[in-house]
Amino acid sequence: MLVKRIIPCLDVKEGKVVKGIHFENLKDVGDPVELAKRYEEEGADELVFLDITASYEKRETMVNIAEKVAENIYMPFTVGGGISTPEHVSNLLKAGADKVSINTAAVLNPDLIAQLSEKFGNQCVVVAIDVKKTWDRITRRSYWEVYINGGRTPTGKDAIAWASQVENLGAGEILLTSMDTDGTQNGYDLFLTRKIVDSVNIPVIASGGAGKLEHLLTVFREGGADAALVASIFHYKNFTIQDAKAFLKKRGIPVRIEEP
Repeated sequence: MLVKRIIPCLDVKEGKVVKGIHFENLKDVGDPVELAKRYEEEGADELVFLDITASYEKRETMVNIAEKVAENIYMPFTVGGGISTPEHVSNLLKAGADKVSINTAAVLNPDLIAQLSEKFGNQCVVVAIDVKKTWDRITRRSYWEVYINGGRTPTGKDAIAWASQVENLGAGEILLTSMDTDGTQNGYDLFLTRKIVDSVNIPVIASGGAGKLEHLLTVFREGGADAALVASIFHYKNFTIQDAKAFLKKRGIPVRIEEP
């Protein structure tokens, strides 16, 4: 069985790490470089750095901050936010990122996924999918709708169909965020996670809702996620990454634990 990954997420706005609920009411929780260093010391498997207003504000991710974070850590590092061209990806990789995460640009120009996969390798391309449960008045059914621009703009796209499409276009991984559970600390959307996992053959990172260690256990056992993105409970020091991994290992979830 493949090792499950624990990945802290640094949502950055104006140079500071922030956290909100349902993508709103953002609060400053710290410096990205200091948090990155802390999480590496605690044994995180990877780190995700997202400039959460870049696409909405139509600007590129802050490469200088990404560079500072990358200079201080050795674990794999993903950068996202406002990425829309191969040139921008190249700049971020040169700055030290191992992968890039694209969302808005991928929806607006799906061919970008194939371009990036061909040029940099699919292991470098993470497609982020932000999802909200929506009621379709025409079909009279609910579905998971894809949102872009930092969760501000609905697209009408069905998340499950979009996940299959991004895999076919060359994405190496999917970062799936439930906007309904984001920041609530009430647990991941397990049904959504399982639906996406079952529809693709590439790794799925589950995001949105971790509030206690049991939520990590269920997203792996029931949701089938390959990795769990976590923010609030680590940012606010409810638990450490060591706490999370020890809890999971004791319950039979394979995780990487470095011996002292």
